[in-house]
Amino acid sequence: MESPFKSTKGLRHVWSALHYSVDGLRAAYRNEDAFRQEVWIALIAVPVALWLGDSALERALMIGSVLLVMVVELLNSAIEAVVDRVSLERHPLSKRAKDIGSAAVFIALLNAAVVWALLLLD
Repeated sequence: MESPFKSTKGLRHVWSALHYSVDGLRAAYRNEDAFRQEVWIALIAVPVALWLGDSALERALMIGSVLLVMVVELLNSAIEAVVDRVSLERHPLSKRAKDIGSAAVFIALLNAAVVWALLLLD
């Protein structure tokens, strides 16, 4: 059974999806301190990667690792919002979901640090 909320198709769907994505980015920036910090770090890190990367591949890896952190942070924020929407009471499964999302962000940050270190210290 298809969702009743998926009523648009084709280019109209792409246009709607773009608007939903922009709304999501705005909401994350407005409501999530960690995402806001990562945006500012990316605004510095991306030009630095373009300057310090010796090849297109190195620049892509450095920039991709920064963007991956932001993607994982967005997913973590979405998980937290859903958990809080379901219930604000303390529950072991809620804690587990939030902790796992946090761990995913940590691993993405660790990945970015390793990629940058390997490329810059080589």
